[in-house]
Amino acid sequence: MKSLAPAGMAAPFGNYAHGVVSDRLVVTSGQLGMAADGTIPDGVRAQAQLCFANIAAILAEAGADFSHVVRFNAFVTQREHMADYMAVRDSAVAGLAIKPASTLVIVSGFTRPEFLVEVEATALLPS
Repeated sequence: MKSLAPAGMAAPFGNYAHGVVSDRLVVTSGQLGMAADGTIPDGVRAQAQLCFANIAAILAEAGADFSHVVRFNAFVTQREHMADYMAVRDSAVAGLAIKPASTLVIVSGFTRPEFLVEVEATALLPS
């Protein structure tokens, strides 16, 4: 196994890796809408864009991209956030012939009240 910690991302909040690759499997931790300098933009759309940018960086470190993702799991704090999140996700996978599986769950909150969305990915590298 190899830990994935791309340069230019904020450090994880605790004792865990942003991602792990083992053989062909790549798994990311849940990514929050926080920039490398620690700022958190207003709005689900801006936060989701950061989540997907972070996931793209983690995947790239493993030699993968969104075409290798088999599943996204996402969490938003309000039902009203679903459309903005889905617009960002749909943009990220727009050119893919095979879309990843996807789950979206409404949760009561995250570690800080400013966070509105969290996204994690599972990918499979080609053999």
